[in-house]
Amino acid sequence: MPHHKHYKIYKPYGYLSQFVNNQNKRKNKKLLGELYDFPDGIMAIGRLDEPSEGLLLLTTDGKISDYIRSSKVEKEYYVMVDGLITNDAIAKLGLGVEISVNGKPYKTKPCPVEKLENHPNVPERFVRDERHGPTSWIKIVLREGKFRQVRKMTAAAGFPSLRLVRVRIGDFILGSMKLGDVIEIKF
Repeated sequence: MPHHKHYKIYKPYGYLSQFVNNQNKRKNKKLLGELYDFPDGIMAIGRLDEPSEGLLLLTTDGKISDYIRSSKVEKEYYVMVDGLITNDAIAKLGLGVEISVNGKPYKTKPCPVEKLENHPNVPERFVRDERHGPTSWIKIVLREGKFRQVRKMTAAAGFPSLRLVRVRIGDFILGSMKLGDVIEIKF
């Protein structure tokens, strides 16, 4: 039986969730392999897009990857949105909103959403000047993961995402990890 390796990392803003850049027009992109000397065959379980940050799990085991990406495992996000989010928008997000997936309308599954009254425990990062208007933070927990789903959901509710931080995948949490930290884990 092969001995698989698993890691949790704090993916910083501006990194691609991949190890090889095979795109000609994006030559100077930062890749996960710059953060740590990972073993051959490593893969990101799901993705965080380049402007997103937070918890990312990596594995050499495809079965674990399939399980983590399934609807059995919750993924929790803190999202800074443009504007002071309303209770109506929170309720709408929780019930499911219509987004576009592969050019077709898709209604997201109901999910827990709440407004965070205080700034969440994530590293400070400049997003925009305060004169561009107020922002607010929400927590959203998904059991699905369509392409850029959280960003599409908040935009559909009228509050575009300005910053997105994944803080939990199942039982794995970001906790006190710092940007770029890599920790070997067991499943």
